[in-house]
Amino acid sequence: MAKAKTKKYKLKTHKATAKRFRMTGTGKVMRTKGGKSHLRRRTSKRTKAKLSKMLVVSPSEVKRIKTLAPYLGRYRANPPA
Repeated sequence: MAKAKTKKYKLKTHKATAKRFRMTGTGKVMRTKGGKSHLRRRTSKRTKAKLSKMLVVSPSEVKRIKTLAPYLGRYRANPPA
């Protein structure tokens, strides 16, 4: 008698989290800096240049990000249809 297969459910991705964070090849979670949208005339060029850098997310936040976006590090080059 064949054993019935249990269905594995897909998890929903929190889309705002997936858009804000990136996973590197080594598994680090990266984020961009905020404050780039407006009111930048009075900031110095050096400060504006620093806003373009990406930062490593602290380990205390990584667990929450991975819960919200479980497939963050997968399907980058070849997403499933």
